[in-house]
Amino acid sequence: MNKKRILALTLCSALSLSLLSGCDTGSGKPADNDGNQAVSDSSAASGKESVDVPEIEGYSLLWNDEFNGDKLDTTCWQYDPHEPGWTNSELQEYTTSEENVFTKDGVLHLKAIKTKDDNGNDYYTSGKIKGQNLKDFMYGKVVVRAKVPEGQGLWPAIWMMPTDEDHYGQWPKCGEIDIMETLGHETEKAYGTLHYGEPHGEQQGTYVLEGGETFASDFHEFSVEWEPGEFRWYIDGNLYHTVNDWFTAVDGEDDKPYPAPFDQTFFVQLNLAVGGTWPGNPDATTNFDNAEFLVDYVRVYQKPEYDTNVTKPLPTFRMPLEDGNLIYNGDFSEEEALDDEDNWRFLLFNDGEGTAEIKDGELRIYPEKKGTEEYSVQIVQAGLPMYKGSKYKLTFEARSDEKRVMKVCISAPTSGWVRYLQDTPVHTTDEWQTFEYEIDMEKKTDPNGRLEFNMGKFSPVKNVQIRNVRFEMIEASDEAKEYMALMSGEEVASNEAAVTETAEAEVTEAQAEYAADTTEAQTEEVTEAAETEAAE
Repeated sequence: MNKKRILALTLCSALSLSLLSGCDTGSGKPADNDGNQAVSDSSAASGKESVDVPEIEGYSLLWNDEFNGDKLDTTCWQYDPHEPGWTNSELQEYTTSEENVFTKDGVLHLKAIKTKDDNGNDYYTSGKIKGQNLKDFMYGKVVVRAKVPEGQGLWPAIWMMPTDEDHYGQWPKCGEIDIMETLGHETEKAYGTLHYGEPHGEQQGTYVLEGGETFASDFHEFSVEWEPGEFRWYIDGNLYHTVNDWFTAVDGEDDKPYPAPFDQTFFVQLNLAVGGTWPGNPDATTNFDNAEFLVDYVRVYQKPEYDTNVTKPLPTFRMPLEDGNLIYNGDFSEEEALDDEDNWRFLLFNDGEGTAEIKDGELRIYPEKKGTEEYSVQIVQAGLPMYKGSKYKLTFEARSDEKRVMKVCISAPTSGWVRYLQDTPVHTTDEWQTFEYEIDMEKKTDPNGRLEFNMGKFSPVKNVQIRNVRFEMIEASDEAKEYMALMSGEEVASNEAAVTETAEAEVTEAQAEYAADTTEAQTEEVTEAAETEAAE
């Protein structure tokens, strides 16, 4: 297999030609008798306390910051000021103030501060820093040791964006790598997410601490391994999320050659947001005396070379049961647990409370508190194959203790939460009723549609029973027929196979040429910029 040697160390060094005493760059010590090298940073050269940085087998240290100086190292980072509401309806102003961003005792502090504006309203400032145009790189392992704050409305993040956000187009087409996010009201849980598209696609992994431990009670190590054809997320060395099937495109056009958009240089950024669409806003319980995101170190490692000749894996689509039903356990004959991702799953969000069970061939939901969102109390089943051009029918029976309303939809949790079946009110009574809906699938094919029954936010809060859920394809597109033939192991006609093989070979060749051209162009651009900066 052809390999393209990616010299990101050269890229990073080129950016720092005139900054030799700045941000730490790994340097190896002489090997011991076993051939191992101890790695140390260049802190001593910049007047900072030297720190021994551990080796990682198969990697070399590309750059690092141990935050052991008396102020932010601006050869590694730049401040990223923004006004309130800049994104996600967040409340904070990101400033360049040392009250919001400072180093102390070898730790970076990003501090959120609550004050009052001229009208007496609550006003929040906080810190955000980024390595754009200073420490950009393509492929590697990013390792960050950090401790998050606890409190409603606090939203710390370790994430990456491309150096040139216009290369494939504005977000989400450009791509985004979220190494770690936590929400201040549930600090036992951390998220790692990949964003891409368009339409917007995302794949998110979740890691939950047990035994009462939280990410706010101590420091933890968060890392991502970024390779041409795969991302892997770790917490404290434990792998919890892997992604290898992303894409990017202008909506309505063909996909760009894989592995776009993640075949360009990205940079690391750190911030502490306040409020926003995901965590919600602070409340009376939020203690801003302790609203600090603490970062012990950021270390970026890289392998000596990466194989850029990668092919996007074919998606896996769920096959229908013998009776054609794409819903598994739709007759509720199996009294399965509802707290895992196998078939049915019961979920609570945003102050929703309740329980659910499968009993006597029924799914029974017992809401206790409606919560603030329609999805605050929900039962879902994901993994539904949604083929563009196909037609589907959803049927189910439902009743409730008294008259009430819930909503049903088929959503796209990994494709921007679009709706294949719009959020549709279902009016139930104490009598069993049958509900039926037809769906013309007009959007991009998606192997992960999700059936949702949402019972949050609605009054009155009454128990619901559901039975005999069916979701079936009533008209199959050519694409659906082809994928189902492949999944069932049937042979495709020889002429079709020949066409497919030729097309795949052409795509693989185009991908290799595109990756090589992109890498060469990026190297030339970065080197030219660095030489210009050095000359100035």
